[in-house]
Amino acid sequence: MARFAVKAGMAKAQTVLKVSRSLFSVCFGLLTVISPCCVHAQHTTWRDYGGSSDGSQYSGLRQINRTNVRKLQRAWTFETGDERGYAFNPIVIGDVMYVLARNNSVVALDATSGREIWSHSFDAKTSLITNRSINYWESEDKKDQRLILAVDNALQELDARTGKPIASFGTTGRVDLREGLGRDPKKLTLVQSYNPGRVFHDLLILGSATNEEYESGPGDIRAYNILTGHLEWTFHTIPHPGEVGYETWPKDAWKSVGGANAWSGMALDEKRGMIFVPTASPKYNFYGANRKGANLFGDCLLALDARTGKLIWYYQTVHHDIWDYDNATTPMLLTVRHDGKMVDVVAQASKVGFIWVFERETGKPLWPVEERRVPKSDMPGEETSPTQPFPSKPPAFARQTFTEKDLSPFLEPAEREQLRLQIKGARNQGLFTPPGLENTVEMPGNNGGANFGGAAIDPEKGYLYVVSKDLPSMLKLTLAAEPLKTGSPEVRGRALFEANCSLCHGSNREGKPPAIPSLLDIRSRMDEKEIEDAVRYGKGPMPSFARLSSSDVTTLIAYLTRPDLAPSVPATNGQKTRVDAGDPTAAHYRSGFGFMFAESGLPVIAPPWTTLTGYDLNTGTIRWQMPLGEVPEMAAQGYTRTGSHFPKVNPIVTAGGLIFTGSRDRKVRALDSSTGKVLWETELGSGLEGMPAIYEINGREYVVFCAAARSTTHTHAVVGHPASQEPIHGAYVAFALPDGRVKN
Repeated sequence: MARFAVKAGMAKAQTVLKVSRSLFSVCFGLLTVISPCCVHAQHTTWRDYGGSSDGSQYSGLRQINRTNVRKLQRAWTFETGDERGYAFNPIVIGDVMYVLARNNSVVALDATSGREIWSHSFDAKTSLITNRSINYWESEDKKDQRLILAVDNALQELDARTGKPIASFGTTGRVDLREGLGRDPKKLTLVQSYNPGRVFHDLLILGSATNEEYESGPGDIRAYNILTGHLEWTFHTIPHPGEVGYETWPKDAWKSVGGANAWSGMALDEKRGMIFVPTASPKYNFYGANRKGANLFGDCLLALDARTGKLIWYYQTVHHDIWDYDNATTPMLLTVRHDGKMVDVVAQASKVGFIWVFERETGKPLWPVEERRVPKSDMPGEETSPTQPFPSKPPAFARQTFTEKDLSPFLEPAEREQLRLQIKGARNQGLFTPPGLENTVEMPGNNGGANFGGAAIDPEKGYLYVVSKDLPSMLKLTLAAEPLKTGSPEVRGRALFEANCSLCHGSNREGKPPAIPSLLDIRSRMDEKEIEDAVRYGKGPMPSFARLSSSDVTTLIAYLTRPDLAPSVPATNGQKTRVDAGDPTAAHYRSGFGFMFAESGLPVIAPPWTTLTGYDLNTGTIRWQMPLGEVPEMAAQGYTRTGSHFPKVNPIVTAGGLIFTGSRDRKVRALDSSTGKVLWETELGSGLEGMPAIYEINGREYVVFCAAARSTTHTHAVVGHPASQEPIHGAYVAFALPDGRVKN
């Protein structure tokens, strides 16, 4: 086993190497390297999230290439049939495509025409559903074909040929994901991930999406039998007694602390039987007095035996995370030339802006990593790590500092001066400045640099591409008063709003669209059941507030739907907060996400706001970096290199020398993978958040986009602007060359 561990007390990361004979049939030195031809053959279909089980976001098809991409034409369109947002990556099995549409129904389409074959809707009690892609499994004789996803925190399976539920799976067709976590299932409102997990033989390996609160559930990695639904193995990301890493937490932390979950994509090395799992921060995100220690396996890249869940190696990229610096992208598996030898590696892009590169079998960093001293927290009870790891190579892809000198040139003078004074008065000591009771600058902010689906590779060349969102945050920890016990439902609801929601949405309920939506006139957009679901289960970046009782939720909804009946902030009458108990580890300090947007709705930092960076991991260097996307209103004035506004971009690389991607500016693009230059673009009817899919049927190559996200242009982000509330006219749109192959 190879471990890169942080010992108790958060000492410098130590390297311990040990090869497990039970995991490898031949010694490490004799293992063969995957050849480029094998990599190419693996990536010619789109049967999994990200294209293949390794999640590489790469297609080995090359019919569409640099020389003819400008000739792409729309092949077909399938409208989602509702006004929901979707970020779904379709999968294609044979000539059938599976998508999410029609109010969260699974829909089978003819992949050559977009014609609907069948549709299955769920009798869902909530809005929870695996919404980024879906899993496919088939028996060896192909007579049993299944689609696997989670709905209402329960795994379900459909017959891939008919769309009918498979009742023999689990208990009457369901497996409750809240069971088996060592907590009361009734108190776990959010367990399922929006990512589909990975299929390995007859196992479905799953991460989870926990609440982002003190009362969150644990982020265990689990594998279920696809035929029966039986839980086959569990890896505890918050270790139990006797397990590796238990000493990096307070005693029995696994019983109460949550998070350290894998909500992003996982990468499967089928040849070695290894699953690579990126984990998120422990909870709560911005204060950790109740979880002293390094907190393994939060913020780790885990290498597990896919058959058993046994730990092979791990590396922690952030010790005792209080910045929400999750490992938010799928690990990338590729082969590079290093020190004159071909080496199989795994690369992890992070929110911090670093690319971490490890030898795949041992977890040894490809280049040296330095533990550097970082600022210390002054919060009561908080014990931050004295050091954090910094890789020597490759260079960071995101900006990691933000000062008054970095303010946007598009700010109005008065706002610029206000922001200058705010930044000057904030604690701002660079990367890993700990949040406190005063304003604290966080850069990259907790929603950038790299986020879900933001990395892709060319495994044949050892190249990696990563999208970065440069958006600073301003954090500030506060203690909320206990809820009011008297007054009208609206008044008590406003008190709950101020204690739980105003940190992000503001006391005026205006939010910071598009990142944090306005709650003004919410009744015109959501009914009370939809509001309740958002509060209980979370929505987008909004965490679940599972700790609120049913009566609390009712009074909160009363205020949100009738705010005129509680026009002023209610007094707390000196009610005690959690800190008054005298134990700082029991204090529930909270901060909003603090996204720094200007009054215009644009980021306060100077552009580019979104970049795409091309790396050569053979040398650990940047090949090129380009702004990605634009703000249409600004582009019309000649400002075209700003990058798009608040993107969730999922690029796809092809053997034809292209990178396909879409963004919330409504445009889909094909870029030259050697330079980043845009070779082709066209505008669709809605914004894009999801990942394209590339496939070939009967000699014709297609690229399909899910265009079903709210557009975010300059004016759309201004509070109260009509466009910010416009319906989403979503569609899956496929492109191809006319009549198949086009000669150059």
